[in-house]
Amino acid sequence: MWCTPQGNLIDAGDDWDEWKEILRLAEVDKDARVHDARHTAATLLLEQGVDIRVIQAILGHSQLAATKRYTHVTETPVIEATARMGRTLFDG
Repeated sequence: MWCTPQGNLIDAGDDWDEWKEILRLAEVDKDARVHDARHTAATLLLEQGVDIRVIQAILGHSQLAATKRYTHVTETPVIEATARMGRTLFDG
């Protein structure tokens, strides 16, 4: 449920139409749901090294398990972590 600045409810259909227009303007080819943006935001925060508890607070989850379902580990942080370990073991 979303509200206008005046406190009136935004019609779900209008919200959906606006979301679809945002996707079109951003040239996103995938038929993404608004909810998918929460997963993307959580994953991007995780990739930037933001602590999972901070992501939990941003998403408003009371349980860390819910936040873990929203975040998806991609190849980028895995490569960065293994490179750091390599530097620690062999460059130090």
